[in-house]
Amino acid sequence: MSPWLRQHRFALGAALSTVRKSPGSFLFNVLVVALALTLPFAGITLLDNVRPLSEQLSVDPEISLFMRDDASRADALAPRIRQIVAPQGGQGAEIAFVPREQALASLKERSGLGDVLETLGDNPLPDSYVMKLEGFASAGAAAQVDLITERLGELPGVATVQVDSAWVKRLSAMLAILRLALLLLAATLGIVVIAVVFNTIRLQVLTQKEEISVSTLLGATNDFIHRPFFYTGALLGLCAGAVALGAVTLALRPLNGAIGEFARLYGSNFQLASLGGLEIAGLLAISAALGLVGALLSVRRHLARQR
Repeated sequence: MSPWLRQHRFALGAALSTVRKSPGSFLFNVLVVALALTLPFAGITLLDNVRPLSEQLSVDPEISLFMRDDASRADALAPRIRQIVAPQGGQGAEIAFVPREQALASLKERSGLGDVLETLGDNPLPDSYVMKLEGFASAGAAAQVDLITERLGELPGVATVQVDSAWVKRLSAMLAILRLALLLLAATLGIVVIAVVFNTIRLQVLTQKEEISVSTLLGATNDFIHRPFFYTGALLGLCAGAVALGAVTLALRPLNGAIGEFARLYGSNFQLASLGGLEIAGLLAISAALGLVGALLSVRRHLARQR
């Protein structure tokens, strides 16, 4: 194990020596790769902040039944509603009958348009049943909720059935699209990172062509020759990942200033937070791995041509 460690320590030292010889070129390549990594890192940070909010919104759906004007006001639909809900796998439903007078009073209190509503004369609001389904919060229960909605619409006296949590499904679908778009973007920019590292290592191989030839004549193995280039590519990816994460973290400050003012209008204190230590370590590892892959492809191709 000791010779193996010495070989890798020598390769790392050779890679650092190459960086010290041309720091300007190395820093320029780091910035180019960091620009490619900043956008997917920013998207990951945004989705990581939005994910807890979307999980909190995954609540049990509510269904509102609005009755026709000529329907009986007797509270006789509650047993039939429970008969429809229970066989579909739900744990039950909280059912509340809301008379039109109570609905109008609540609208006046919440909207502050009492004077305007008084000018309407007769109460335009219908009687309604409001129920909160239990046991239907999962995404797989969407088909069951649709079936319940259809059957409730067939009850006598029901004019309209409205599912109040449909917007939660739309939000979940939008987040799924954003995740897929981010994945495609990350894959595309990952190829860009590999291409940049590939070209950087190719130039180093051409610059050290004579040194590589002498090492080969002295009996150096392929692993001994290739290893410093692998470390250089990994260092390039690692440094670029760190710069990209730093840029995203710095960008959060002005963004949180604008987001904080907007959130206060809705009585919220929502702020974008930086990624956790585990997520940062994972992204840095991915960055270093992309640099290593680019170096591996470049070395295998260009050194093979010289032999």
